[in-house]
Amino acid sequence: MINKIAILTSGGDAPGMNAAIRSVVYAAFRAKCDVFGVYDGFLGLYENRMINLNLDHVSDIISKGGTILGSTRYSGFFNKSIRKIAINNMKNIGINALIVIGGDGSYSGAMSIFKMGFPCVCLPGTIDNDVAGTDYTIGYFTALETIVEAIDKLRDTSISHQRIFIVEVMGRYCGDLTLAASVAGGCEFVILPEVDYLPEELVNRIKLSIIHGRKHAIVLITERVCDINELAVFLGNEIKCETRTTVLGHIQRGGSPVAYDRILASRMGVYSIELLLNGYSGKCIAVKNDKIIHYDIIDTIKNMKRVIKTDLLEIAKNIY
Repeated sequence: MINKIAILTSGGDAPGMNAAIRSVVYAAFRAKCDVFGVYDGFLGLYENRMINLNLDHVSDIISKGGTILGSTRYSGFFNKSIRKIAINNMKNIGINALIVIGGDGSYSGAMSIFKMGFPCVCLPGTIDNDVAGTDYTIGYFTALETIVEAIDKLRDTSISHQRIFIVEVMGRYCGDLTLAASVAGGCEFVILPEVDYLPEELVNRIKLSIIHGRKHAIVLITERVCDINELAVFLGNEIKCETRTTVLGHIQRGGSPVAYDRILASRMGVYSIELLLNGYSGKCIAVKNDKIIHYDIIDTIKNMKRVIKTDLLEIAKNIY
């Protein structure tokens, strides 16, 4: 019988993680279950740093960015002896299930616990939207708003000085944030890890836009695709136009979560308690066509592929 549940946040922080924690605590309270918050992810689980969360701990956190529990990336957790200590730490105070909020790396940590016989459920919390099987992850829409706000401000300078701006967006190897922000921000060009591009083709497209009267350009690019400083030098030399770079960086992770992220996190938090109390384990929660569903963690990590939103890509192609 599940009556004590641990919860942790792992990997990069994402706006809405606190909303998910709050939702879990409230849903568990109504089901007469205790929730223990684990500080600093899997590291805190190993170091036995936990606190019994009550309603007062979470009553005012829904609007706060980041995570009140803290987060780390702890590679040592893939050592079986470390995991045994972590599981024993939970069992010693009667905890019999774990909820993990994070990205695919956090899912791997959760799966390793599940394989050792400990009940576990995952929620997708990452701004990158790079978790397979779910349309959106907690934090994605808040990060998108932050990026679009930055683009709007950069455009003022781009127009005033007739410059090309290359703006680097987070996403690791996923272009979802870049693609959506390029459409919402009205960018002239977008470079994604999922779509091959040649710098020479970009030059030709920008030159064509200049011929048709456009005096400036904002190029949005996902991190790790290329060195944007080198790209800026190349564009500047080829087009004879002042070119600047902007790396938005970790500002994209911060800020108060937008309404959609709060709602999504709350729905997923409630569902995680429902799953555990109904005997489900080794599951990860997702949203598909606005329905909250679940998959096996192992399928999400190993058997499912994240695909780019082709409908949005077609829109981008038609308006650039």
